[in-house]
Amino acid sequence: MSRTSTVGARWRAVSGGANRWVVLVVLCVSLLLVALDATVLHVAVPSVTQDLRPGAVQLLWIVDAYPLVCASLLILFGTLGDRVGRRRVLLFGYALFGVASAVAAMATTPEMLIGARALLGVGGAMIMPATLSLLRAVFPDRRERAVAIGIWTAVAAAGAAIGPVLGGFLVEHFWWGSVFLINIPLMAVIFPLGRWLLPESKGSAEGPWDVLGALMAAAGVLGVVLGVKRLGAGEGVFGPGTLAPLCIGAALLIVFVRRQKRREHPLIDMRMFSRPTFTTAVGCIVLAMLALVGLELIAVQYLQLVLGLSPLATGLRLLPLTFAAMAAGATGSYTLRRVGPRRMVSYGFVLTAAAVLCLVAMGQHDKPWLLTSSFVLLGFGLQTTLFGAYESMLSEAPADRAGGASLSI
Repeated sequence: MSRTSTVGARWRAVSGGANRWVVLVVLCVSLLLVALDATVLHVAVPSVTQDLRPGAVQLLWIVDAYPLVCASLLILFGTLGDRVGRRRVLLFGYALFGVASAVAAMATTPEMLIGARALLGVGGAMIMPATLSLLRAVFPDRRERAVAIGIWTAVAAAGAAIGPVLGGFLVEHFWWGSVFLINIPLMAVIFPLGRWLLPESKGSAEGPWDVLGALMAAAGVLGVVLGVKRLGAGEGVFGPGTLAPLCIGAALLIVFVRRQKRREHPLIDMRMFSRPTFTTAVGCIVLAMLALVGLELIAVQYLQLVLGLSPLATGLRLLPLTFAAMAAGATGSYTLRRVGPRRMVSYGFVLTAAAVLCLVAMGQHDKPWLLTSSFVLLGFGLQTTLFGAYESMLSEAPADRAGGASLSI
């Protein structure tokens, strides 16, 4: 049988039967690993510092190399998947993620760990956009896609929240490198499953691939994210380490947008942003993700430094957020049918605001019931917002531009 026939048979089997739910499991496990690695190292930083003795700047890069590289390469690999095949890019991402995890676990110097974290970021950038694009292709029916998006977004939130719990347990019982080793057996399972089950899916391949534009976008995102992180680390807005990357990154992104508007076959179709529903959905996703990641990071520091909890206890305190997010994802399709995406996003933000007010009332003393209630509201609210916004975004985007649409966030 020819390769074309094999791919076609796999596609018909997946999209036409129950196997598409098995595909969803593979995609969710992929996303879970990427989300875990964004937070699992946070509680291991003291152990890494004691063992490898990195300098202050090296420690910053150990933590930031993964999200910086991942964010800067999303457009590059997302649009590459649209052209050469999302399944192919995803499988390469699996392989690279597994290898980089092994290197990170066995790192003996700060430089080695920084390099491994950067490679993890490359693998993550291959995996993340491909999972959402394949989800859009495998679930053409809007009602089924709503259920799939709910599960997908719940897994993303759960992975980020479970990271500190798992990291705290592994650091207390093994050594800091074990937080990376957990990726390897899971990758060893989902790589052959993905190769066997996942259908190949491509977007529009018309015209030449804009390599210069992709690199320009990568450098622009890297500059902006680096500048924001420097600003968040306490450096002044006019400091050279903040102002220079921010300005250069912003300038590159402006040039990138203008370039995409002029090209006949752009990497990201800017015409999608002329649709109010699509633009609003993207903005809501950005706000919700900033709130989720930012509040989780602040909560981890508060629980350990103010309340004096251990890494494992800190992770356990965050579990209500995870369970609430999973509950919101499980009931999201029902809520979507009842109230629609617009109200769903609004209600989610209202719950998030209530959660923030409760967290502000915590003070310097432990109030378990107030903290738990806050995390439940936060997890349910943000997950509800993400569910409605993702569903709106994917429904507005053409199927052949799913990869580019997912990169808009």
